[in-house]
Amino acid sequence: MNRIFLILSGWVMLCMLGLSGCHKQTADLEQAPLVMVAQPQSSQSQAQSYAGKVQARQQTALSFRVGGQIIERLVEVGDRVHVGQVLAKLDVQDAQLQLNAAKAQLDNAQSAAKIAADELQRYQQLLPINAVSRSQYDAIKNQYDAAQSSLKQARSNYDVASNQTNYNRLLANKNGVITERLIEVGQVVAAGQTAYQLAIDGDREVVIGLPEQSISSVKVGQPAWMSLWSQPEQKFAAYVREIAPAADQSRTFSVKVALKQAQPSIQMGQSARVFLNATPQQSQLSIPMSSISATKQQPYVWIVKPNNTIQKVNVQLGAYGRDEVTILSGLKSSDWVVVGGVHLLRDQQKIRPIDRENRAVNIQTGAVQ
Repeated sequence: MNRIFLILSGWVMLCMLGLSGCHKQTADLEQAPLVMVAQPQSSQSQAQSYAGKVQARQQTALSFRVGGQIIERLVEVGDRVHVGQVLAKLDVQDAQLQLNAAKAQLDNAQSAAKIAADELQRYQQLLPINAVSRSQYDAIKNQYDAAQSSLKQARSNYDVASNQTNYNRLLANKNGVITERLIEVGQVVAAGQTAYQLAIDGDREVVIGLPEQSISSVKVGQPAWMSLWSQPEQKFAAYVREIAPAADQSRTFSVKVALKQAQPSIQMGQSARVFLNATPQQSQLSIPMSSISATKQQPYVWIVKPNNTIQKVNVQLGAYGRDEVTILSGLKSSDWVVVGGVHLLRDQQKIRPIDRENRAVNIQTGAVQ
């Protein structure tokens, strides 16, 4: 009986000790401060990089050569067109009336010229036998010359009227893609008023804006490279093709950066980033500036270990951005770094890591709860 009592007493004491240990661990965990953490982000160095948009190297404005009312539009923005394709039409009633009038004048001039030619031929036969005087012959000859001049004028007027009728159709002068439409059916347009913007097939380039303090360091022909926002891992060799001689309304200078080799996969209007360097820079890690502290001019960060304790790690800093700083060495992309309040922490301190949305972070697995 005593043996049984002793055994039961021993089990009770062990359980009490275990519960006491668990309670102590829970209490310690509850007393550990909540600390925001984040992992370094992989990004390209932003030094001398500028956002821009892909556009065709050659663009042209298409317009009617005569004025009139638009009765039909045959293409829209984004449509691909070819040389000679009809894009829009004007009302041809007035032009047709002018053509009919020019045709009547031409017929009249042709009749007058024929009569003058026949009369001149008769006088040429009568002049050798002195049946007509020289002055009479000269008068008929002048009438003939005048009739021929009137015929040429009438024929020219008819050709102009004919061309005016044909100009009521707007034709594509190059192969390309319609990038802008500025007309509507029923609208009255003047001769030369832009109807469509056409991006001509061929080379592509990126247009960027450089601030005043940077324009002096960029030269035409300078090597560069670009990447698309949708495909940042792909790099395309490029060069500075053109620099605007004056700033625009935004006080920036327009710079056109052309690709060295044609890239059919790059579409107009895509967002791109241009780096004005000869070669692409390697991907680097960046962290928020609030993660950085320093001791004796040696920058360091706090990283969180799997047991939720923090450790000081010295780092080498690179270029500073608006809210982030590049890390050249000292960190791995898998590390969890303390964000903010770094001057209040101490080495090997126990913390409770959370993300920016106040969710608990499991440092061992990287899972967010």
